[in-house]
Amino acid sequence: MGVYLSTPKTEKYSGEGGNDRLRYGLASMQGWRTTMEDAHAALPRLDECTSFFGVYDGHGGKAVSKFCAKHLHLQVLKNEAYSSGDLATSVLKSFFRMDEMMKGQRGWRELAELGDKGQKFTGMLEGIIWSPKPGESDKLEDTWTEEGPHSHFPGPTSGSTACVAIIRNDELIVANAGDSRCVLSRKGQAHDLSKDHKPDLDAEKERILNAGGFIVAGRVNGSLNLARAIGDMELKQNELLPAERQIVTAEPELNTVKLSEDDEFIILACDGIWDCMSSQEVVDFVHKEMNNEDSLSAVCEKLLDHCLAPVSGGDGCDNMTVIIVQFKKRSKSAATSSTNQPVSSEEMRPNELDDGPSDPNK
Repeated sequence: MGVYLSTPKTEKYSGEGGNDRLRYGLASMQGWRTTMEDAHAALPRLDECTSFFGVYDGHGGKAVSKFCAKHLHLQVLKNEAYSSGDLATSVLKSFFRMDEMMKGQRGWRELAELGDKGQKFTGMLEGIIWSPKPGESDKLEDTWTEEGPHSHFPGPTSGSTACVAIIRNDELIVANAGDSRCVLSRKGQAHDLSKDHKPDLDAEKERILNAGGFIVAGRVNGSLNLARAIGDMELKQNELLPAERQIVTAEPELNTVKLSEDDEFIILACDGIWDCMSSQEVVDFVHKEMNNEDSLSAVCEKLLDHCLAPVSGGDGCDNMTVIIVQFKKRSKSAATSSTNQPVSSEEMRPNELDDGPSDPNK
């Protein structure tokens, strides 16, 4: 079968929820690929006034994308910049933190447990053998250190894109590393809020060459068709350079937008969608379907079906994941009373993410 199945897996994982300011729907599908390497996170209530959404497109395996879906938003919360209101710095540092956390014994074990079946069994077994002693779990979480046979593990050779949107009041921050994309619909017009980080972009090419890498047929060192990603540690081994100047970097490109009444929704999706449709085509499709369908997850599912190729090979054969976040229009009276409204029962809290919609492959 090679890279593709004989028939696509069209079963979809879907979910939706919201709060008093927004509602979201999401869907993911394996498609023609032999494995599902996408992951996602949807937390309409990261804290009292903040929402978090992210899509992660893995390559070389699913472990890194699932690791990001499990941990990245938690690191945003834990970073000291977050408590001071500096969302941009907290998310920037959290991207780099993912690479740090995936090293060593603890990183190896977590990735093994999140990875394919053989590795998962080994990781779970070693987790039993090398699990922390009673009373040490809180300390372990803070320091993220653990002794064991893989204490010198340099990190994964596989990797993942990461495209996240953080919404606090009327501020939207998009952080992106890789070729997943976030698009804003403003009065029906598509506005890209992220850039696809391909190796042939001038700034990316300059960094790659200066770090000792090369580009062949649009691929970094002849293998990776991305210039930025979380993981891929074999391309981050120059000890003379900081993390943001390595051949491949996890540094996200940040974009801050002040939301207005003209802003209708954002779409976060992996390249399985964007390879098939332009940003404006997706915005037009979503607008059309929203006129006929109230469920945002159903709109997402229709988008996946629309992009799925009829035969294997070429565009429309990748894993697909999409999240639509629609901003609610509120009257002045609704805005003043919103603080007294209860939280939606459909939302996922950070400590529930392991069993929630962000990780259908666990």
